[in-house]
Amino acid sequence: MLRYFFENHLINISQKHPQNWQEAIRVSGEVMKANNLVTNKYIDQVIEDVKQYGSYIVIVPGVAMPHSQADSSGVLGTGIGLTIFEQPVSFDQNDPEKDAQLFFMLAAKDNATHMKNIANLSNLLMEDGMIEDLCHVKNLTDYQQVMAKHDESKEKSR
Repeated sequence: MLRYFFENHLINISQKHPQNWQEAIRVSGEVMKANNLVTNKYIDQVIEDVKQYGSYIVIVPGVAMPHSQADSSGVLGTGIGLTIFEQPVSFDQNDPEKDAQLFFMLAAKDNATHMKNIANLSNLLMEDGMIEDLCHVKNLTDYQQVMAKHDESKEKSR
Protein backbone atom coordinates (compact mmCIF):
# COMPACT_ATOMS: atom_id res chain seq x y z
CA MET A 1 0.00 0.00 0.00
CA LEU A 2 2.96 2.37 0.53
CA ARG A 3 3.68 1.97 -3.16
CA TYR A 4 0.05 2.94 -3.94
CA PHE A 5 0.50 6.35 -2.27
CA PHE A 6 3.81 6.93 -4.03
CA GLU A 7 2.81 5.81 -7.52
CA ASN A 8 -0.51 7.67 -7.46
CA HIS A 9 0.98 10.92 -6.13
CA LEU A 10 -1.19 10.64 -3.03
CA ILE A 11 1.49 11.51 -0.49
CA ASN A 12 2.05 14.92 1.06
CA ILE A 13 5.01 15.42 3.38
CA SER A 14 4.02 18.69 4.97
CA GLN A 15 6.68 21.13 6.09
CA LYS A 16 4.23 23.33 7.97
CA HIS A 17 2.66 22.71 11.34
CA PRO A 18 -1.10 23.26 11.35
CA GLN A 19 -2.51 25.60 14.00
CA ASN A 20 -5.25 23.09 14.90
CA TRP A 21 -6.86 19.82 13.81
CA GLN A 22 -9.23 21.61 11.42
CA GLU A 23 -6.30 23.06 9.49
CA ALA A 24 -4.60 19.63 9.56
CA ILE A 25 -7.67 18.06 7.94
CA ARG A 26 -7.72 20.81 5.30
CA VAL A 27 -4.01 20.25 4.56
CA SER A 28 -4.56 16.47 4.38
CA GLY A 29 -7.34 17.07 1.86
CA GLU A 30 -5.07 19.01 -0.51
CA VAL A 31 -3.48 15.89 -2.00
CA MET A 32 -6.96 14.43 -2.50
CA LYS A 33 -8.16 17.61 -4.24
CA ALA A 34 -5.04 17.70 -6.42
CA ASN A 35 -5.93 14.20 -7.64
CA ASN A 36 -9.59 15.12 -8.27
CA LEU A 37 -10.87 12.73 -5.61
CA VAL A 38 -12.67 15.27 -3.39
CA THR A 39 -13.81 18.88 -3.28
CA ASN A 40 -13.72 21.39 -0.43
CA LYS A 41 -17.30 20.37 0.32
CA TYR A 42 -16.11 16.90 1.37
CA ILE A 43 -13.30 18.31 3.51
CA ASP A 44 -15.80 20.65 5.21
CA GLN A 45 -18.06 17.65 5.88
CA VAL A 46 -15.20 15.71 7.51
CA ILE A 47 -14.50 18.68 9.81
CA GLU A 48 -18.20 18.98 10.69
CA ASP A 49 -18.33 15.24 11.46
CA VAL A 50 -15.40 15.54 13.89
CA LYS A 51 -17.05 18.55 15.55
CA GLN A 52 -20.28 16.56 15.93
CA TYR A 53 -18.94 13.08 16.82
CA GLY A 54 -15.58 13.85 18.42
CA SER A 55 -12.10 12.66 17.50
CA TYR A 56 -13.25 9.28 16.14
CA ILE A 57 -10.85 9.71 13.23
CA VAL A 58 -7.81 9.20 15.50
CA ILE A 59 -7.76 5.41 15.18
CA VAL A 60 -4.56 4.77 17.16
CA PRO A 61 -2.15 7.22 18.79
CA GLY A 62 -0.31 9.06 16.02
CA VAL A 63 -2.74 8.13 13.23
CA ALA A 64 -5.85 9.92 11.99
CA MET A 65 -8.14 8.65 9.27
CA PRO A 66 -10.21 11.65 8.15
CA HIS A 67 -13.30 10.48 6.30
CA SER A 68 -17.02 10.95 6.05
CA GLN A 69 -19.88 8.83 4.73
CA ALA A 70 -19.13 6.91 1.54
CA ASP A 71 -21.94 8.73 -0.23
CA SER A 72 -20.95 12.23 0.95
CA SER A 73 -21.28 15.03 -1.53
CA GLY A 74 -17.94 16.32 -2.62
CA VAL A 75 -16.55 12.85 -3.34
CA LEU A 76 -15.39 12.74 -6.96
CA GLY A 77 -13.49 9.45 -6.86
CA THR A 78 -12.18 6.66 -4.68
CA GLY A 79 -8.79 6.78 -3.01
CA ILE A 80 -6.68 7.35 0.07
CA GLY A 81 -4.22 10.19 0.54
CA LEU A 82 -1.41 10.25 3.09
CA THR A 83 -0.21 13.45 4.73
CA ILE A 84 2.73 13.32 7.14
CA PHE A 85 3.22 16.26 9.48
CA GLU A 86 6.55 17.02 11.17
CA GLN A 87 4.87 17.16 14.59
CA PRO A 88 1.70 15.58 16.00
CA VAL A 89 -1.54 17.56 15.86
CA SER A 90 -3.78 17.55 18.93
CA PHE A 91 -7.47 16.67 18.70
CA ASP A 92 -7.94 16.80 22.48
CA GLN A 93 -5.61 18.89 24.65
CA ASN A 94 -6.39 16.65 27.64
CA ASP A 95 -5.63 13.37 25.87
CA PRO A 96 -2.24 12.90 24.15
CA GLU A 97 -3.50 9.58 22.76
CA LYS A 98 -5.69 11.73 20.48
CA ASP A 99 -2.67 13.33 18.79
CA ALA A 100 -1.96 12.41 15.17
CA GLN A 101 1.01 12.95 12.87
CA LEU A 102 -0.07 10.65 10.03
CA PHE A 103 -3.32 11.58 8.26
CA PHE A 104 -4.83 9.02 5.89
CA MET A 105 -7.79 10.74 4.20
CA LEU A 106 -10.30 8.35 2.67
CA ALA A 107 -12.88 8.99 -0.01
CA ALA A 108 -15.04 6.42 -1.77
CA LYS A 109 -17.95 6.46 -4.17
CA ASP A 110 -19.57 3.42 -2.52
CA ASN A 111 -19.69 1.79 0.90
CA ALA A 112 -18.13 -1.56 -0.13
CA THR A 113 -15.02 0.15 -1.49
CA HIS A 114 -14.91 2.44 1.55
CA MET A 115 -14.84 -0.60 3.88
CA LYS A 116 -12.21 -2.35 1.72
CA ASN A 117 -9.96 0.73 1.88
CA ILE A 118 -10.32 0.86 5.68
CA ALA A 119 -9.35 -2.83 5.89
CA ASN A 120 -6.31 -2.34 3.61
CA LEU A 121 -5.21 0.65 5.65
CA SER A 122 -5.62 -1.30 8.89
CA ASN A 123 -3.42 -4.10 7.52
CA LEU A 124 -0.75 -1.58 6.57
CA LEU A 125 -0.74 0.02 10.01
CA MET A 126 -0.44 -3.35 11.76
CA GLU A 127 2.91 -4.06 10.09
CA ASP A 128 5.71 -4.02 12.67
CA GLY A 129 7.28 -0.58 12.94
CA MET A 130 5.17 0.97 10.18
CA ILE A 131 3.69 3.86 12.18
CA GLU A 132 7.03 4.74 13.78
CA ASP A 133 8.85 4.54 10.43
CA LEU A 134 6.30 6.81 8.72
CA CYS A 135 6.44 9.33 11.58
CA HIS A 136 10.18 9.76 10.92
CA VAL A 137 9.70 10.56 7.20
CA LYS A 138 10.87 14.10 6.38
CA ASN A 139 11.07 13.90 2.56
CA LEU A 140 10.37 11.60 -0.40
CA THR A 141 13.78 9.93 -0.09
CA ASP A 142 12.92 8.92 3.49
CA TYR A 143 9.55 7.67 2.28
CA GLN A 144 11.17 5.55 -0.45
CA GLN A 145 13.50 4.03 2.16
CA VAL A 146 10.52 3.09 4.36
CA MET A 147 8.81 1.62 1.30
CA ALA A 148 11.90 -0.45 0.44
CA LYS A 149 12.34 -1.60 4.04
CA HIS A 150 8.77 -2.85 4.30
CA ASP A 151 8.83 -4.43 0.83
CA GLU A 152 11.98 -6.30 1.90
CA SER A 153 10.46 -7.48 5.17
CA LYS A 154 7.41 -8.82 3.28
CA GLU A 155 9.69 -10.74 0.93
CA LYS A 156 11.56 -12.30 3.86
CA SER A 157 8.32 -13.42 5.51
CA ARG A 158 7.17 -15.30 2.42
